[in-house]
Amino acid sequence: MEGETKEKRKCPECGSEKIIYDASKGETVCSMCGLVINDSIIDTTQEWRAFDENQRSKRVRTGAPLTPTKHDQGVTTEIGKGRGELFKVSAKKRAQYYRLSKWHKRLIKSKDRNLSFAFSELQRLISYLGLSQAIHERVAKLYEKAVDQGLVRGRSTESIIAALLYTTCREEGAPRTLDEISRASGINRRDIGKTYRYISRKLNIRILPARPQDYIPRFGSLLDLDEMVQVRAISILDDATKFDVTSGKGPIGVAAAALYIAAVLEGRRKTQREVADAIGVTEVTIRNRYKEIIDHLGIKDEVEEKVREEENEKEGK
Repeated sequence: MEGETKEKRKCPECGSEKIIYDASKGETVCSMCGLVINDSIIDTTQEWRAFDENQRSKRVRTGAPLTPTKHDQGVTTEIGKGRGELFKVSAKKRAQYYRLSKWHKRLIKSKDRNLSFAFSELQRLISYLGLSQAIHERVAKLYEKAVDQGLVRGRSTESIIAALLYTTCREEGAPRTLDEISRASGINRRDIGKTYRYISRKLNIRILPARPQDYIPRFGSLLDLDEMVQVRAISILDDATKFDVTSGKGPIGVAAAALYIAAVLEGRRKTQREVADAIGVTEVTIRNRYKEIIDHLGIKDEVEEKVREEENEKEGK
């Protein structure tokens, strides 16, 4: 824009750094001595004016950006999106357009058909599980790589997508349990685990085991616990890690126990049954992990005192 100062540029004549760009003339000029440093500069901005979003969307002549979440990167055209489109042309041309549309679909490569089906399933899972766009794009790229290497031949498309989703969620620090992926995809968790190990080996994906801390924000949200409780739970898990309490234990059960302890200490107590039902683990698992953590951290008396106080308050009411 006119009057915009260009940084880190100096006038070759007077050494001034007050360089302005005149968009109307396509020139770069020194505002001190008037020297024209550059002229005939190509204007790469749009040549139309738009005063609101509606005008901008009507006048723009470019489409959406390329995206790996579409089998065609979002740029392929299609002859007639539906039968209703054929009735917009004259009766004489209708049969011709119908044949063109039919042959267009027949000439699509098998890879594109595979990706189209797989990405529609991926879109459904992403929406169901509330995952980010980064995870969506990462899974799409991995699936296309698996197709190129012939890893999906003879295997269910849904199981491959579910396995890659499970892998990517852990890699991106937003892990989902096998049970959650299984419920969303309708694939048995054993099949997802088997496919996950196969795909990870073939694509050379090496992911460290999920940490209990990674589950805290989502589990805390499921239990309607505020940030103070979540921060306390993460602090408890950090201390437990130093004492090697979490080693060899399932991260989901450990995270559930830490949230239960933090909720008790912060006065937001949830019962073990409520925690177990919300997260999808058994009460026995929570109880065992809970006892191990409070014993090693030396907070057994403090936690039990809090529990007694809350029980007395309820009885008094």
